[in-house]
Amino acid sequence: MKKKKLIFFDIDGTLLTEEKTLPLSTKQAIYRLKELGHELAIATGRAPFMFKELREELGIDSFVSFNGQYVVYNGKPVYQNPLDQEELQLLIGEAERQQNPLIYENHEQMCTNIEFHPHIEEGMGSLKLAQKPFYNPVFYQGRDIYQSLLFCNETEQAGYREKFSQFEFVRWHELSVDVLPAGGSKAKGIEALIRYLNIPLEDVYAFGDGMNDIEMLTFVQNSVAMGNAVDQVKAVAKYVTKHVDEDGLLRGLELVGLLEKEKEKEEEAV
Repeated sequence: MKKKKLIFFDIDGTLLTEEKTLPLSTKQAIYRLKELGHELAIATGRAPFMFKELREELGIDSFVSFNGQYVVYNGKPVYQNPLDQEELQLLIGEAERQQNPLIYENHEQMCTNIEFHPHIEEGMGSLKLAQKPFYNPVFYQGRDIYQSLLFCNETEQAGYREKFSQFEFVRWHELSVDVLPAGGSKAKGIEALIRYLNIPLEDVYAFGDGMNDIEMLTFVQNSVAMGNAVDQVKAVAKYVTKHVDEDGLLRGLELVGLLEKEKEKEEEAV
């Protein structure tokens, strides 16, 4: 058997298509990787409760969530990096002054600071989630908040970045950015899991397509950008595979040698 690898997969645009469906080829590829004995993990900006069904369908119990702030291995939390409460309070005050709505997320649920806002409806609607945020403007009090979603345009984002150096602002939608602790990224969460498992970096792989995957694909030596990734993401990846809608994940796994190409297997069988 080949040496065990640790493989990370982004969700949106990587495991799931732009229509949020799971290609059959992707599901079968995940099962084959598990049969080969590899360690598989999801690396996403989503909160854990947002992809519980996907984890169950794929049989993956390890993940890097909130863009690296909450890391779980086989159901056990191994790394947590919440937002600073005092700085978050200042951010909330500024967002309220600018009338930019917020969502607060911990590992169990998400809450808004406003009962309704069209930008929240549009942004969250694009994720096609079964869950919707509850209205609770004080949800952040007395809880670890691992990520906040700030709904603002790019000009407003630049202003927040200048005022709040303790936070990272990573755009995930034209109407919204993820708010993370400064220095927080999928790469930091992946690094924490690598240390926990004591796996050499050369045995780690990562697949992604979005702007929040740049640090991950830069950090991981065996990095693969999806064909649907933006140019900035493709530029930092070691490999570029096909579009997610064209069996891109399967082709990427074949490209880096984690799975054999079906054609080659057929030729060997003849």
